[in-house]
Amino acid sequence: MDQPRIETERLILRLPRIEDFDGYAELHADEEAARHIGGALPRAAAWRKFLQMPGAWMMQGFAMFSVCARANGEWLGFCGPWYPEGWPGTEVGWAFRRSAWGKGFAREAAVATIDWAFANLGWADVIHSISPENAPSQALARRLGSRILRRTHLPPPFEETEVDVWGQSRGEWFAQKAR
Repeated sequence: MDQPRIETERLILRLPRIEDFDGYAELHADEEAARHIGGALPRAAAWRKFLQMPGAWMMQGFAMFSVCARANGEWLGFCGPWYPEGWPGTEVGWAFRRSAWGKGFAREAAVATIDWAFANLGWADVIHSISPENAPSQALARRLGSRILRRTHLPPPFEETEVDVWGQSRGEWFAQKAR
């Protein structure tokens, strides 16, 4: 399997590795950081969830990237394409450890992964499934040029989770990038 890697000014985006798990478990143990991605998890449950991304990479050829600081290799979070069975659309999503918040890492990673998804996956559009209470992710979606398209529920077993689907077409993405 090819090992895609994206480098930005401050970040390296690559496939998940076993050494990413401690940071991943920390993110999922943090009630505030995990609030809008299914809630806090004990380490053993975080391990099982961690395995979803390498599995998606193997089966679909894409999934979210591990996002690491170029300066020191620190695992900051994850960001990238996500489209499991029944999902409301072709998503680029993100979640970051609290120590990485407020530094522009999520925007930098999202721009790079949206570009990558459009260049490599042939998607016609991109969405972001965001909790109506998640103001920081809503603000990022706006900065990316997305707008609310609809409100829906996630597929089972998350059917109780209501999200706003933000998004834009491929044409809208490249038109706003050209400005």
